[in-house]
Amino acid sequence: MKSTLPQSLQNDIYNITQISAVPSILNIICKSTGMRFSAVARVTDNKWITCVSQDEIEFGLKTGDELVLETTICNEIRQHSAPVIIDEVSKSPEFCNHHTPARYGFQSYISFPIFRKNGEFFGTLCAIDPEPAKLNNNEVRDLFELYTQLISFHLDAIEEVNELNTTLQEEKHIGELRETFIAVLGHDLRNPVGTTRMCADILLQMDLPEIANRQASTIKSTSYRMQGLIDNLLDFAKGHLGDGIRLELSRNRQALKKLLLQVSKEIKTVDSNHSLHINIDLKDDFECDLNRIGQLYSNLLGNAIKHGAANMPIDTQVITENGMFSLAVTNSGIKIPDKKMADLFKPFFTTNATNNKSGLGLGLYISSEIAKAHNGKMEVLSTVEKTQFKFTMPIKAVVNKIGL
Repeated sequence: MKSTLPQSLQNDIYNITQISAVPSILNIICKSTGMRFSAVARVTDNKWITCVSQDEIEFGLKTGDELVLETTICNEIRQHSAPVIIDEVSKSPEFCNHHTPARYGFQSYISFPIFRKNGEFFGTLCAIDPEPAKLNNNEVRDLFELYTQLISFHLDAIEEVNELNTTLQEEKHIGELRETFIAVLGHDLRNPVGTTRMCADILLQMDLPEIANRQASTIKSTSYRMQGLIDNLLDFAKGHLGDGIRLELSRNRQALKKLLLQVSKEIKTVDSNHSLHINIDLKDDFECDLNRIGQLYSNLLGNAIKHGAANMPIDTQVITENGMFSLAVTNSGIKIPDKKMADLFKPFFTTNATNNKSGLGLGLYISSEIAKAHNGKMEVLSTVEKTQFKFTMPIKAVVNKIGL
């Protein structure tokens, strides 16, 4: 008979049906022992439920069918955790008068317990037949021992995979919510940051005391820093939400030069501890997204300021040569540990340096994605004397990628 089962038992039965080896195991048991009914049963303290069966005697049990637990020998196996083997019921002192063989009309019976990896009793692997059979021998015992262990192994493996899939789906959902939140937050922060910068510009144009001018300059420089963080957040969120940002290509080396010089000027308002040296030698026109190259440069320059040795110059070299465009930012400072080099361009990676506690770990990642979008690449070289981040791209290639 069938009944409505708790979800946990339905899951147990379903997992057994997902083990592709079970039908073959039951078939081999029948052929090896001469038994004509075999099954894997889920047995609890109050239920006996068929998971999978092979029925050649029309016993009538299919997946999900139940027997009254007290009418089965499996109930005793659950209690004592020991297999039961009966070659011929009528000749067995223990079972000749047992109610179960009389109720179900079998003469031969074998049932071995199935235990989970944690030792918990799951159910039984059993077989019956109306005729006597030769079961109580080492070959049959070893066969049932092997198959119960195999079923237990596969059952645990399936449940582990199911748990991992469930966890993965939950983490994916949480990640999507997190990135959506980041995108919304970054978008909504742009207006107040822009307003802050505008107010600082107005204050700087007024005839104010020197101390007020310094505070206004600090507010303006801080707003540039905030804008950079917001831009990186938005780029990361858009990329991971599947939107991406298509490059807006143009061919104007003079505009690029002007933009890079402007970025240097803006960065200088934030930092007064380093002298910035920039050499731009663009002999050839080429296609690129000017704003993205400016963003890449701003990230590299900001990184050099945060990690470079205080009061030491930061050098930028921007050139076109031999069909390549390159932009390299070099600073003095502590050598980047070799074990961290491979992770520098991964999102949210930080070196945990004392001078970078407020960093999000997105600047170098965004720079790397901008480079890839231009069919280029980012490289890093770090020694005890200097650290250099260098972006290179071919200037003759057709650029049509979508990047962050």
